[in-house]
Amino acid sequence: MMYDWLTASAAANGDRAALTFKGETRSFAMFDQNVTALAEFLSANGIRKGDHVAALLPTSLSYAAVVYALGRLGAVLVPLNSRLTSEELRWQIEHAECKAIVCEESAGALEFHIPQIRFESFAWSAFTKEVLPDFEIDMAKTQAIVFTSGTTGKPKGAQITWENHFWSATTSAWRLGMLPTDRWLTCLPLYHVGGLAILFRCCLYGIEAIVHDGFDAEAVNTAIDKENVTLVSLVPTMLHRVIESRDGKPFPPSLRLILLGGAAAPVWLLEKASQLNAPIAPTYGLTEAASQVATMPPDMARLKLGSVGKPLLFTNVKIVDESGKALPPDVHGEVVISGRTVMAGYYRNEGDDALRNGELHTGDIGYLDEDGDLWLVQRRSDLIVSGGENVYPAEVESALREHPAVADVCVVGIASEVWGQQVAAAIVFKNPESVSAEEFDQFLRARLAGYKRPRYYRFVAELPMTGSGKVNRSLVKALFEQ
Repeated sequence: MMYDWLTASAAANGDRAALTFKGETRSFAMFDQNVTALAEFLSANGIRKGDHVAALLPTSLSYAAVVYALGRLGAVLVPLNSRLTSEELRWQIEHAECKAIVCEESAGALEFHIPQIRFESFAWSAFTKEVLPDFEIDMAKTQAIVFTSGTTGKPKGAQITWENHFWSATTSAWRLGMLPTDRWLTCLPLYHVGGLAILFRCCLYGIEAIVHDGFDAEAVNTAIDKENVTLVSLVPTMLHRVIESRDGKPFPPSLRLILLGGAAAPVWLLEKASQLNAPIAPTYGLTEAASQVATMPPDMARLKLGSVGKPLLFTNVKIVDESGKALPPDVHGEVVISGRTVMAGYYRNEGDDALRNGELHTGDIGYLDEDGDLWLVQRRSDLIVSGGENVYPAEVESALREHPAVADVCVVGIASEVWGQQVAAAIVFKNPESVSAEEFDQFLRARLAGYKRPRYYRFVAELPMTGSGKVNRSLVKALFEQ
């Protein structure tokens, strides 16, 4: 057991700034009181230890308080991606066996078949100090079930424990360093493990989290140039837009680190960032490992453009062949991870064997060089990473196959300088048809989030196949290059 992190940080840091959102700052002491009030409110609405509680809220101080308040009650957070359709949300809520959902009035039209706890009816002034006992955290228990895309076409709920978060924060600090004057800017949503990770890290470090409600390149640059932000977490698409909006202006020396992850960063982008003195720390991580696995510090990253560096302390990375045998340096294979940041498993695991004997088989392809630095060749064999969001072709293909005109379909990612990749679909019709790309997009609107919907279509007589009878995805990609 361990005392509640926010309570401990409030005792140690008192009036130091904990979070700032839209110009409003809460000290650790004040935020701790806010969380206690909210925990009482949730308890009064029937939330108990062990309950799974969905959260469908915009990024805000209130959402941050929900994260901690559920922890104080021993409940499990199920953060929902606000960009998903009502059907996608309903499936995740049911799969995670949520008892209730914390939401705002605007979510009412979704008609969830579980109790809705409306945040509008909560008042921070409800703080009484009398209802809840001292808070302790059982490190082995699940803090959140965070959904990540699945190769079977359905998302999978990664069970992230308190221990996972703790060691992620600890080992990240050992790699990146930590200063008492640090201010960490996040424009990553709190339904992503990256957003949750920064929230917990700042609490454990006793530093200020600057929280933005979404990504805006101008707002990020303003925070960097005028608000003494020292660390910021971005995905490559965000970095590209930030650089473009700077119009050649170098980054200030007060910014000591840009943690760049979420997708493989192209070398040209790293070179462009280097020209503006951007302190880039390329990182490799994933939801199932509480966000950060390997990171290359900025001084080394300039010498090895494209590498994500060595694994963090207490994290082991090896490269294996198809039989699971470890491979020597410079040989491509599957990236396998073990250590104290690896999830407890997928919730209601239905035959997925990604976690074997404590080792996470990522499906990502890469290699370790002679120095032990990791190089990624491809993120999860079929995975499309568009603007930092994961899209699995199987899910999009399944949705397209629901259209009565579709006989076969293959979905691939094609290169995009702005987005990293964009979704493209090659479709075979059952009969001579005249279904347009616009009609398909309209058909998918109720089935898939916007970032999952194809931006390019090709209508073909048949899909190219391999000798073993599988769709040849590389040849499908070539269709979009013609």
